[in-house]
Amino acid sequence: MCSCEEPRWGWGHCAPSPILLLSLLLAAPLGLLGEETRQVTLEVIPDSMGLPQNLLHIRAVGTNSTLHCVWSSLGPPAVLLVATNTPHSNLSVNWSRLLSDEPDGALMVLPKDSIQFSSALVFTRLLEFDSTNTSDVAATPPGKPYPPYSLAEFSWNNISDLLDPATLSATFRGHPSHDPTRAFANGSLAFRVQAFSRSGRPAQPPRLLHTMDTCQLEVALVGASPRGNGSLFGLEVATLGQGPDCPSMQEQHSIDDEYAPAVFQLDQLLWGSLPSGFAQWRPVAFSQKQGGRESALPCRASPLHPTLEYPLPQSPIVRAFFGPQNNFCAFNLTFGASAGPGYWDQHYLSWSMLLGVGTPPADALSPLVLGIMAVALGAPGFMLLAGGLFLLLGPKRYSEYQPIN
Repeated sequence: MCSCEEPRWGWGHCAPSPILLLSLLLAAPLGLLGEETRQVTLEVIPDSMGLPQNLLHIRAVGTNSTLHCVWSSLGPPAVLLVATNTPHSNLSVNWSRLLSDEPDGALMVLPKDSIQFSSALVFTRLLEFDSTNTSDVAATPPGKPYPPYSLAEFSWNNISDLLDPATLSATFRGHPSHDPTRAFANGSLAFRVQAFSRSGRPAQPPRLLHTMDTCQLEVALVGASPRGNGSLFGLEVATLGQGPDCPSMQEQHSIDDEYAPAVFQLDQLLWGSLPSGFAQWRPVAFSQKQGGRESALPCRASPLHPTLEYPLPQSPIVRAFFGPQNNFCAFNLTFGASAGPGYWDQHYLSWSMLLGVGTPPADALSPLVLGIMAVALGAPGFMLLAGGLFLLLGPKRYSEYQPIN
C-alpha cells in the first residue's frame, strides 16, 4: 500500500495509496481487551528470606481481566506477558525451585484455566560491529562483528533502588561481571520498564501511543567504551514460537510523522492472530538523551528465525513458567549506520518498544495533517463545483445577430 525506497528503516519518501489514505482517515486508537479502566500496581517480589532478587511484577486489573508483566534479570533480562479472563488471577513464586538448576513450575499465574495468552521475550546478547569499512547501509551484518556480550553474564543492580511507584517505573542497570578490557568501567546497560494507568504518549520521541494494556521498555547504553571508532551496537532478542512457526513481523506505514519526525514506519511483532500479544516499536534509536531528528539513528530488524542451530542463554523465569522449551525464535536489532550520527557522538544510545495484549494501539492522523489533506483534496473539488454552478446558473449572453430572413 505504500511505496518506499527503504521500507525496513522507515526513512525516505513514501507514496501512499488511496486505500492507505482512507484507512488512516478512519484509524483511531482502539481499546484493548474491552477494558476502560485498570488498577495498575508495581511490585518487587522478595525471595523467601525477604531478600530482593530482581523479580518485578506489573499487575493491571480490569473489570473482567488481568494483565501480568513479569520482568527479571535472573539470567538474561526477560519478560513474561500473561493475560487472564478474571480480575482475581495472581502470581505464585516458589523461590527455592526458581533459584535451583531446574526451575520448572516455580512460577505460575493462578488459576491456570483463566490464562488466555502467554509468551515471553528474552534479551540475550548485546552486539557490536565494526562498520569502518562498510558503506552499504543495508548490509547484514552491518560490519565485522566483535565478540558479543552475553547479558546472562551481566551483574545487575538491586531493582528496589531504582523503583519509582509515582511513575510506575523501575530500572535494571548492569555491566559485565567479567570485563577484562574495562569497556564498561564507566558505562552501563539499562532496561527501564514503565507501566501506565491511562492512555497517552511520553514526552520524548518516538512517543509511542500507550494504553493501560501495555508496558514500555527503554533500553539505554551509556558510557561504555566502543571497541572501534565506527562501532554500531545491536540487541539479540528471543521469543517463544507459536508451535512450529515463529511469530510474524509486520511493518505499517503512515504519511504522518508528527510524533517521530522523519519516521513513517511502525514495526510490530505479533504472536498469533489478533487480538493476541504484540511488541511494537518505531525503527529509530537516538544518540542523545534528548532525542530529536538530529540524533536519530535508523533501527533495522532482521527476520525472525528458529534458534535450533545454536544454544541460547536460558532465562530462569521463562523455564519456570513454560517448562523446557526448544521452539525459540530470535531476531537482531541493529542501531545506526556507518555515516551520520552514532553512538560515538556522546557514548549514548537509546531505543524504546511497547509490549501488550489485544489490538495494538493505532495512530490517528493529526489535526494538522487532516487540515492539509482537506485543503489539498477539497480545493480542486470545490473549484470544479463552483465552475459547474457558474456555467449552469451564471448570466446568459444572447447574440445580437439578426437572421436575413
